[in-house]
Amino acid sequence: MACTDPCGLAWWGMQTRGIIQALAAAAFFGISTPIAKALLGSIQTNQLAGLLYLGAAICLAPIVWRRARAGETVMPRDRKNRWRLAGAVLFGGMVGPVLVLLGLKVALAASVAMWLNLEAVATAVIAFFLFREHIGRWTWIGNIGVVLAGVMLSYDQGWGGWLGLALIAGAAIAWGIDNNLTAVIDGISPEDSTFWKGLIAGSVNLAIGLVIAAPQVSVAWLWTLLLGGLSYGASIVLYIHAAQNLGATRSQMIFAAAPFFGVALAVGGMGESLTLLQLAATGVLAVSLISTFRDAHSHEHAHDALTHEHEHTHDDGHHSHSHPDLPASTRHSHVHSHEPLVHSHPHWPDLHHRHSH
Repeated sequence: MACTDPCGLAWWGMQTRGIIQALAAAAFFGISTPIAKALLGSIQTNQLAGLLYLGAAICLAPIVWRRARAGETVMPRDRKNRWRLAGAVLFGGMVGPVLVLLGLKVALAASVAMWLNLEAVATAVIAFFLFREHIGRWTWIGNIGVVLAGVMLSYDQGWGGWLGLALIAGAAIAWGIDNNLTAVIDGISPEDSTFWKGLIAGSVNLAIGLVIAAPQVSVAWLWTLLLGGLSYGASIVLYIHAAQNLGATRSQMIFAAAPFFGVALAVGGMGESLTLLQLAATGVLAVSLISTFRDAHSHEHAHDALTHEHEHTHDDGHHSHSHPDLPASTRHSHVHSHEPLVHSHPHWPDLHHRHSH
């Protein structure tokens, strides 16, 4: 079976949707950094991390409950995807957020916001070596730029800056593992995987926090749950949709816009100053982000027979099964099978393009 230009047009539409999803996710997540730093003054670190992720679970619980009542799968049935979800919960929901909050304790919120771009580097390196994603020259250049910007941000902040950078780098690695695992989970929706991550990781971190320090329940807990619902619930769901459309590396590089939203709030709304070095680092980050969009490529490639579940339409050149009375452009999710397919169109390493080069 062959397909050329129609697949390419549908693919570009999918990429546009993925870019919008990733940018929205970036905005929701970016504002969490300065707000979380303010909340650290009244909530213990593990308790704060737990409440943020429990907020995400609460936000998504109605959606998951409705899917479960309708008989849809909300937990992976096969061992491979259960292990992927468990890894995402451990690294993305438990280790990553605690390291970020510890970094916020010793460094400026604006700098931490921009250091979080190291997550894009970790995601790309892990995707390249462990998950067979194709990474071209411009993406590698962009990653080098992100690392350079991180060093620039640490240069004039003394010991606290370097310690903060080390903690955020550790969080970046944890979230990089999470991003790659999440991008290849199928059989459940992004809302399902985010719900389980929030519920399990949030409960464990909150329990650890309650052992470490007695709780001081206040209105700050409510604000934390609300922030978690937006920045770790809605944001993560949008990111997962983007990762399935764009691949883990490209979606993460777009998500790298999150620090700009965090810096804007830290400086404009919370009174932090912005140094010339931070401004220069911002420029390096912007150029690094733009460079990654030069790596889309086109060649004839083959798809093996595959059965899985994810959100899709029937006008993208990859889903040939039919539904009576359902327009081809309607987005929906269910278990479906792919027949072997050979075609050529522009692509990035999304859910259907993890072939070698």
